[in-house]
Amino acid sequence: MKFGVLRFPGSCDEVDALDAARRVGDAELLWHGDRDLKGADAIIVPGGFSYGDYLRAGAIARFAPVMESVIDFASDGGLVLGICNGFQVLCEARLLPGALLGNTNRRFTFRQLELEVLNSGGAFTRTCALGERLSIPAKHAWGRYYADAETLAAMDRAGQLVLRYAEGENFNGSLGDIAGVSNEQGNVLGLMPHPEHAVDELIGGSADGLKIFESIRLTVEGARV
Repeated sequence: MKFGVLRFPGSCDEVDALDAARRVGDAELLWHGDRDLKGADAIIVPGGFSYGDYLRAGAIARFAPVMESVIDFASDGGLVLGICNGFQVLCEARLLPGALLGNTNRRFTFRQLELEVLNSGGAFTRTCALGERLSIPAKHAWGRYYADAETLAAMDRAGQLVLRYAEGENFNGSLGDIAGVSNEQGNVLGLMPHPEHAVDELIGGSADGLKIFESIRLTVEGARV
């Protein structure tokens, strides 16, 4: 299978995302000004500071030409993973519900933390067990997930709450300790922690993030059968 990894002005984690994707399949960088997804089977919207986070994190990237194609791709059932700034972009594009607000501690924070898997049967977590703990780093200043109570209740019923911060790990103040959510169809996932930085125990201390990329590969290849 082939991953397409977006690159915006201000992206800083697309190379690590590219490397992580290449551990389980082929991968290619996709320029923000190009609408061609080049035959990608899954799209990664990486972390960083797209367009310098001017106006609001992810607000300008949402209107990049490549995002027009990503929105169509997702509407057709294609798998889209948004990491950190990518999560913000997907919320701005209305591919995911809710919004990301400033951390309650009012500072940029980096921390290795543990996530709990709430939905193990989806496209992005099929290699994970329900309740499994994943050790993955997070680094952001605007990572506090918010949605109104009615939306959160509907998401919970639909199984859209995919990952949450383990007890004591939620430094940003996300409602319900939410770390990652999907759309209703389950083909779009956004999370604030960085699985692409946890694919090799030697350099990252954990390879738990690789499970998300491997899950995508299995989902895509299973869909082809």
